[in-house]
Amino acid sequence: MTTKEPTATSNRLADQVAYDPNNLLDALIEKLSLKNDAALSRALEVAPPVISKIRHRRLPVGASLLIRMHEVSDLSIKDLRILMGDRRDKFRISDKQFKPKGPGAEGGSAE
Repeated sequence: MTTKEPTATSNRLADQVAYDPNNLLDALIEKLSLKNDAALSRALEVAPPVISKIRHRRLPVGASLLIRMHEVSDLSIKDLRILMGDRRDKFRISDKQFKPKGPGAEGGSAE
C-alpha cells in the first residue's frame, strides 16, 4: 500500500507536516490554567465535540474560533497560528465571497 506524502509546496493546511492543532489547544489550556478540553470548550463557549474534532484533525480551526481564542487568551492571532504550525504567508479567498447573491442582496430599498 502506498500513501501520498504531503509536499512542502502544498498550501493545504492539513497537508503541512508542522500543522498540529494539539499544540495550540494544549498551550491554551496551560495559558488559561484549565484542567482539560471540557474546561477549554467552556472557556471558548463551544461544544466539547468541537475541541475533540479539532484534536483528531476532523475539523479545522476556523476563523471565528481563532478570534475567540485571541479574545480569551490575549495571544495575538499570529501567535495562535504559529502555535498550531500554520506558517502560510498568503491566504486565498474565493471570489464568490465578494459577489452579490442576487437582486436586492445589498440591503438597499427599491424606492
